Amino acid sequence: MQVKALNHVQVTIPRGFEDKAKDFYCGFLGLKEIEKPEELKRNGGFWLSLGELQIHVGIEDDVDRYNSKAHVAYEVTAIESWRQKLRDQQIEINEDLPIPGFERLSFRDPFGNKIEFLEAST
Repeated sequence: MQVKALNHVQVTIPRGFEDKAKDFYCGFLGLKEIEKPEELKRNGGFWLSLGELQIHVGIEDDVDRYNSKAHVAYEVTAIESWRQKLRDQQIEINEDLPIPGFERLSFRDPFGNKIEFLEAST
């Protein structure tokens, strides 16, 4: 018996914000929307793919996401370009404590979910 792989992660948004979330996750971050199973569509939200992993964007009301340390960490290239892109959109960047071997930063999506970007140091 073993835990064999990570299948997906879930972030949540308030009801009625799917279009804004798709603009952020698909438009700004460039993630690809994938078909959500028919039997789950009534719950709202949408699914994304990133390589072999999935990000499920679900609906959850009355949650204070801004006070949570829970987050998704994306490995990126050109972290300084991402830093500028975030600034251009006036998204507040948090300079996190260093991790050996990585440049990193974090920020909140428009719904308060924490997102971390990491790039391996050269």
